[in-house]
Amino acid sequence: MNKVVGYKLFMVPPRWLFLSVGTEDGVVGWGEPVLEGRARTVAAAVSELMDKYVLGTDASNIEGTWQLLYRGGFYRGGPILMSAISGIDQALWDIKGKTLGVPVYDLLGGTCRNAVRVYHWVGGDSPSEVSEQALELIEKGFTAVKMNIAGRLHSIESSHKVKEITDRVAQVRGAIGDKVDIAIDFHGRVTAAMAPRLARALEPYSLLFMEEPILPAIPSRLAQLKASSTIPIAFGERLYTRWGFRPFLESGVLDVAQPDISHAGGISECKKIGSLMETHGGQVAFHCPLGPIALASCIQVAATLPNYLIQEASFGMHYNEGIEITDYLEDASVFNVSDGFIALPTAPGLGIVVDEDAVRDASIKGHDWANPVWRHEDGALSEW
Repeated sequence: MNKVVGYKLFMVPPRWLFLSVGTEDGVVGWGEPVLEGRARTVAAAVSELMDKYVLGTDASNIEGTWQLLYRGGFYRGGPILMSAISGIDQALWDIKGKTLGVPVYDLLGGTCRNAVRVYHWVGGDSPSEVSEQALELIEKGFTAVKMNIAGRLHSIESSHKVKEITDRVAQVRGAIGDKVDIAIDFHGRVTAAMAPRLARALEPYSLLFMEEPILPAIPSRLAQLKASSTIPIAFGERLYTRWGFRPFLESGVLDVAQPDISHAGGISECKKIGSLMETHGGQVAFHCPLGPIALASCIQVAATLPNYLIQEASFGMHYNEGIEITDYLEDASVFNVSDGFIALPTAPGLGIVVDEDAVRDASIKGHDWANPVWRHEDGALSEW
């Protein structure tokens, strides 16, 4: 038995939380247990779970530990608890791979591909000049981009606003042509009343998918939207565990599942969600606007899923305030993009080497990131 003997938490800019878990044999595994804007709360949950349930246990017993963390308490699920479990799970898989000298994907049954396709964000919360940005990314080797549909939106928008949105998408499509994919993120900002209007207006532009067109809390309206549009519907970043995804798969409204490997239950649970999606004829595209450990975890699982579509990566993301996800790695080339793909890493564990000195130095500064709070002209809250 290789016992878990210690752990460290690092709050690092721009908005991430890293976890290192050490064993008595000297192996260190890394995880990214963070919920954006609630990093301190998740850190407290990680400490509570590690102290009560993980220290002194066999690091190789990943499934048993996952079940203990999830079922050992009376209350289950939710973003805080599941984000804590996710990061611990990632670290234990990293340890197991390093201990056995193989990538995590080998421990999950082997690969279905030798590279994972990725997309890059263009624009920010209120996208502008997206055509120029998209062209620059294509020159760098990306074959897919994603953009927010708009900034602050009213519950019922004007025809002028709808035209403004569609014109922007048309500009990007006209600039990059038909061989590059465009995905649109509604970001939950669009009401159930507006989503069908926008979807119809966007039909001509052959979108890869529309993300969170309506918040998943309104499943009946998702069904109406699905019946009225041919654009694939993607969501899942605000869902946790396979049980959170199940009703949307059974109702047939979800074309592309987007669990977040740092929120939905880690590597263990996201592999199961991917398989569940396969049984319902759907695709998977992990949500990942986070750091290098989360992205590395996504790639490990994506390699094993026959129904994997594309991977989000936070390269150059507007949230990151000048920090790149490779800044905390000893070898940045592991995330090199060639012809739109990241090649599968061959190093053991998660396939990355975290620069602990850089992480420790950055954690001295830390962060206090919170998402913006948007309001309309009358002071009412607007969805961010």
